[in-house]
Amino acid sequence: MKSDNGRMKGDLKERTKEFALNIIGLYSQLPKRREAQVLGDQLLRSGTSVGAHFREAQRAKSNPDFISKIEGGMQELEETAYWLELLEGAGFCGRDQLMAIFVTIVRKTKAGMAKRKF
Repeated sequence: MKSDNGRMKGDLKERTKEFALNIIGLYSQLPKRREAQVLGDQLLRSGTSVGAHFREAQRAKSNPDFISKIEGGMQELEETAYWLELLEGAGFCGRDQLMAIFVTIVRKTKAGMAKRKF
């Protein structure tokens, strides 16, 4: 099942799931200080809902419904970026830690893509 741009829908489904799992991993590594946990709670909500929006979009009833759900996912991504910036700025999560998480996402995705036949 290919999307309009030729990529597999399953690929994005897996990538958004991997993203959510990495957000969960980051959350679990945050300091137990109240400030870090409050920011982390927000990050957890937005970062794990991106994939949910994508999956909901796959069952959209119309093109406008599809667009609305995908745009909702984009809003969650933007919010996630904001919470990541605050966590980094407050010193709860360093750029190196964030970079390591996202490098892992890219490596796993590339490894998975290499195994797939298009």
